[in-house]
Amino acid sequence: MEIRVLRYFLAIAREGSITNAANVLHVTQPTLSRQIKDLEEELGQKLFTRGSHNMTLTAEGMILRKRAEEIISMVDKTEAEFNSMEDIVSGDIYIGGGETDAIRLVAQIAKSLRDSHPGIHYHLYSGNSEDVTERLDKGLLDFGILIQPADISKYDYINIPARDTWGVVMRRDSPLAGKETIRKEDLLDVPLICSRQAILQGQSKNEFAEWFGEDFDRLDIVTTFNLVYNASIMVDAGIGYAITIDKLANTTEHSSLCFIPLEPKLDSGLNIIWKKYQVFSSAAELFLEKLQENFGDLETRI
Repeated sequence: MEIRVLRYFLAIAREGSITNAANVLHVTQPTLSRQIKDLEEELGQKLFTRGSHNMTLTAEGMILRKRAEEIISMVDKTEAEFNSMEDIVSGDIYIGGGETDAIRLVAQIAKSLRDSHPGIHYHLYSGNSEDVTERLDKGLLDFGILIQPADISKYDYINIPARDTWGVVMRRDSPLAGKETIRKEDLLDVPLICSRQAILQGQSKNEFAEWFGEDFDRLDIVTTFNLVYNASIMVDAGIGYAITIDKLANTTEHSSLCFIPLEPKLDSGLNIIWKKYQVFSSAAELFLEKLQENFGDLETRI
């Protein structure tokens, strides 16, 4: 299985036809058709359902697309790392994390580093802790930013000097909007919109579930999300109340939404993590040094 052929496969999956993919790749249609046919024979699976004017992925093709995207991403990252070895102050840094206002602190470090080393480039990936650690384990990320609680026992880490406050985003005309804080009793009989990470936390019976106590299973969770922007649209449409962290959804005075914190207060710490014994590119190594300079007085595990 050649990298070149995987790129061909992904181009066809993306463009939806041999003709369009051939134009993008600047290869002939017969060449492209033959390469995909050979790939299907090599794998022993049909990868595309062929229509008169388009091609769609089979179930087997969708599995290969996910793996091919990971393989190509790793190849591109490896090539970039070796290309950057000629200049120790350039290269790519891959960072994944959940939505959090604390990214501002990391962004300040990234800006400072790039001011002195303009050859450094950043690539950001958004996802929950499970998404981020999976990509970190596969070598697709250099660093992950996790919102606690999360299992970081497998990783080296630095604590970020910030905490995220949990609360409820709701419409300003909702019955609960007049409250200064939201207690669990307020949430038991209303439709809720929760992050998938919060749901997973609840299933593992950690501090998020403990805040609700024995009433966690009584919650009417009508929608789950992994991006607060999308959740805020659902709230604005009147679907429910979103349980999330502060400073992510637009709740300024001109917005139709507002944020009210939980009572008792529930907040979460944050960590920057990386794989133990990780061999970094020169750019990522320099970024880690800057993290330690700025957050070095906090607990580290190195």
